[in-house]
Amino acid sequence: MAEHRIFSMAFAKVYPMYVQKAERKGRTQKEVDHIIKWLTGYTQAGLQKQIKKENDFRTFFDEAPAMQEKRRLIKGVVCGVRVEDIEEPLMQEIRYLDKLIDELAKGKTMEKILRE
Repeated sequence: MAEHRIFSMAFAKVYPMYVQKAERKGRTQKEVDHIIKWLTGYTQAGLQKQIKKENDFRTFFDEAPAMQEKRRLIKGVVCGVRVEDIEEPLMQEIRYLDKLIDELAKGKTMEKILRE
């Protein structure tokens, strides 16, 4: 089976869309960055480096310093698919991020988004 095309898509191309989605709903780029750093363990400098290098999603997640253990608590539907039921590990990581950004845009508090 062919690899999904999002795996080779540059994270830097999608990142502005995450920010735009959040900002349209009155949230901030800082909150988007906080969510990404929480999920992946990147520092702000590390996140900016990934964006600057235009690494694809596979590399972005492969190089993540410390994936958040609480990410397994993320449940719900993204693109018509339950994130907890996704079998392909990389796709599940991408959809976890999508779900967190969706929750931010829907007005959830950061405490709830970060499963605190």
